[in-house]
Amino acid sequence: MSKKSNLKLIATALGAIFYNNRGVVKFKLGNPNGAMADYDRAIELDPDFADAYGHRGLAKFLMKDYDGAIADYDRAIEIKPDFAGAYFYRGFAKFTLGDEWGAMEDSSRAIELNPKFADVHSNRGGAKSILGDERGARENYDKAIELDEYAYYLLGSAKFQQGDYRGAIADYDRAIELGSDNVRAYYDRGRAKDELDDYHGAIVDFDKAIELDPDYADIYFNRGNAKSKLGDYRGAIADYDRAIEFDPDEAEAYTNRGTAKRDLGDLRGAITDYDRAIEIDPDNAETYYDRGNAKSKLGDHRGAIADYSGAIALNPDDADAYYNRGNAKRRLDDYHSAIADYSRAIELNPDNANAYYNRGLAKSELSNHDGAEADRKRAIELDPELKDR
Repeated sequence: MSKKSNLKLIATALGAIFYNNRGVVKFKLGNPNGAMADYDRAIELDPDFADAYGHRGLAKFLMKDYDGAIADYDRAIEIKPDFAGAYFYRGFAKFTLGDEWGAMEDSSRAIELNPKFADVHSNRGGAKSILGDERGARENYDKAIELDEYAYYLLGSAKFQQGDYRGAIADYDRAIELGSDNVRAYYDRGRAKDELDDYHGAIVDFDKAIELDPDYADIYFNRGNAKSKLGDYRGAIADYDRAIEFDPDEAEAYTNRGTAKRDLGDLRGAITDYDRAIEIDPDNAETYYDRGNAKSKLGDHRGAIADYSGAIALNPDDADAYYNRGNAKRRLDDYHSAIADYSRAIELNPDNANAYYNRGLAKSELSNHDGAEADRKRAIELDPELKDR
């Protein structure tokens, strides 16, 4: 090989290392998209760079692209069969997708390669627990904690995934005792408290997590949700604003901010946010439904009908969307079509007293007095308070 060719190979390898390392820095700074672009470039320069596949796999995993992460770990292991970290994270991705046996196999291989890898013991313990091997799970958890006190956090995460929120909180408590600067432990403990409807406690934990890492967008989003549930809509909007600053393409943040604005009576502001959410994610039925409600309150019944129809197209079993579309049609004097929607709403939810009552009103407008009286009677049976309407 000529000296010139050799220098070119060295330059290419160094370039791949540079892009890989820059990607790691960008990811740590909260720029996952920039990191992914650098990992892609590193792999383009060196298709056999196992670490770049491993780092890109981790980025995909944390961005919830679990299938993509597994594909990258597959390639990393193909290049570097003793890559313990790739087995660990591939197992974690499989575990997240519900493949507990695959997670067990990968975790066991990672432990063979690195018996002191505490996180792997914790991951294998989670898989064993779901598969019903509680004794084996406990042994793995104990081994993880013996190797690394941080395993309390991982144990808490496994319990969180299983829906054992109180157990998760106990483990997060211990993790925080052992390392008070564990941002994820505060954040995830807040999420667990939120699941248990302890919104005040959740906010305290989210506050601490933000104090430790002010640039963690997800914490603002979740704190906004907790504030909204407590009726602090202005505080929630401020948090959603901050989350959107970090990630302008997070559709759910716009949807939830829109709902907070709606609850404050800012219907036009809510619609603007719902518009943006739908622009980003046009397949979210709930956002169409919420925008339809806002338009209906503003008297834009035709616009509301279009949105309820959009929600129904995405979720044909949404009884509330049929009911509200029926209301909008009735306000436009389209009684036959309104009755059809009320009937579908009742078919999906036979206990919807208001659907019977309003269907009765529509029938009355069409001079179907017997049908109207039958619906009114059924509505009152379901909700006696309707008798005084």
